[in-house]
Amino acid sequence: HRDLHSFPTRRSSDLLEDRPVLWIVKKSGQREAFDREKLLKGFAKACEKLPVPLEQIEEAVSRIEETLRETGQGEVSSMTVGSLAMMELRDIHKVAYVRFASVYREFTDVSSFVEEISRLRDERNGQR
Repeated sequence: HRDLHSFPTRRSSDLLEDRPVLWIVKKSGQREAFDREKLLKGFAKACEKLPVPLEQIEEAVSRIEETLRETGQGEVSSMTVGSLAMMELRDIHKVAYVRFASVYREFTDVSSFVEEISRLRDERNGQR
């Protein structure tokens, strides 16, 4: 059982993959290369102290990366990455989902949390 905070670092041989760089366009318009480790750390933070195996987090991040690469576009918005992450976390653990959503959607007060939790409860009860 590996610690959520000790992700393997990439070796230089790993970087020689025959994959084009995937660019993420942030809200500010700034571009940065897709960083799998950054996404893993975000998931780890959301899942901290929850019964979520590291393998489940790694699989979710792999699915997100594959989905982004399958678009065939050289760049995608950070909003797309965030939406995919939220969909994965919703299936992994509801508390992790709300934690991530609070940062991603920039919750500013308790009512934002209450609204999101109510939305989750309604979905669970089939009242979508």
